[in-house]
Amino acid sequence: MFFAYKVRTAKGGALEGSLEANDQRAAVEKLRAQQYIVLEIKEQRSNAFTEMLNSVNPFKPKASPKDIVIFSRQLSVMINAGIPIVQAMSIIGDQLENPYFKKVITSIREDIEGGTSIADALEKYPDCFDTLYVNMARAGELGGILDVILDRLSTYLEAAENLKGKVKGALSYPTVVVFICLGVTIFLMVFVVPTFKEVFSSFGSELPVPTQIVVDISDFFIHNILAIIAGIVIVVVGVKKFAASEVGRKFLEPRMLKVPVIGPLLIKTATAKFTRTFGTLVKSGVPILSAMETVAKTAGNWAIEEAVMTAREAIREGEKIAEPLARSGIFPSMVNQMVKVGEETGNLDVMLTKIADFYDTEVDEAVKAMTSLIEPLVIVFLGVVVGALVIAMYLPIFNMGSMVGG
Repeated sequence: MFFAYKVRTAKGGALEGSLEANDQRAAVEKLRAQQYIVLEIKEQRSNAFTEMLNSVNPFKPKASPKDIVIFSRQLSVMINAGIPIVQAMSIIGDQLENPYFKKVITSIREDIEGGTSIADALEKYPDCFDTLYVNMARAGELGGILDVILDRLSTYLEAAENLKGKVKGALSYPTVVVFICLGVTIFLMVFVVPTFKEVFSSFGSELPVPTQIVVDISDFFIHNILAIIAGIVIVVVGVKKFAASEVGRKFLEPRMLKVPVIGPLLIKTATAKFTRTFGTLVKSGVPILSAMETVAKTAGNWAIEEAVMTAREAIREGEKIAEPLARSGIFPSMVNQMVKVGEETGNLDVMLTKIADFYDTEVDEAVKAMTSLIEPLVIVFLGVVVGALVIAMYLPIFNMGSMVGG
């Protein structure tokens, strides 16, 4: 739930904005924790249809990962040089080219000027700064090493984006080919088959079964094209909303890990992300339990999130990290062994980073293997679909030739 608020700062200034909270009381407590005097607060009620459109709108203003990385590096350098945080953010804000991100940074700077902590100011913009970013910023702020933390965050974000790019790159080629195949098929059904149908009608004889099926499908496409497009949009949006819901995540994400070819790639990707995130947090001085909670929230897969949170509870009871992770059965045995070694030697953050580097390479290899497997399958699929259509269209012509020959 989101709440719009008007508050008075400790210096007497007035601020307006919005924040996310479970209920109004929690929202008020968040504002009071920032030393604000709450003047007015009310729930923001948004139109469900508008929310749905915004969720699938590709033109919605946002900050790119590159924007976040550059901002983090610049802020780190300026803080390290002794420039006050407000002045540093003002300088960075003036240089930003992204209008939306520029507005976000300006708002954050104003919040910090009003007495809000840096982490709390960042937390108001979860679409730009996720839980990991906010928690690490809070740790850096409390420990007086914000410049170091921001530099580590930049390195982490670059590595995470590089990993995401590899997976997207592996899926982009087959996706494009499948869409081209569908486009060609629809074009044939809507524009080519009707032409053949007119020719076939002059034969005055019954069409072969395969040809009749193709003609019927073509007629269905032509007469229901708008309904088909609307149906596809509704299905895509519905699946996306279901996959993003808690019920959908619990149902789909554990099963995705068991899908041949894709499952092992997802496990390797999740392992690389888990170990790099955990290692970055531990190296930055975030307590183990807090670090594991943050890692779980940013895991990207419900099964892994549950495994990490279960391990966290076991660690709270006094167990070591490696033991509950091994019991989860999610992570490869090498990860559990190296985490155990890292715990025993006191170099957990170093060991986690090494695991992440190793699995980055593993993801590279898995991506190459998946691409080499998918390419011929997609080509065969395209050949079968188009070939079947061509054969179905020429069967009546072949039959007519045999009748003439007879």
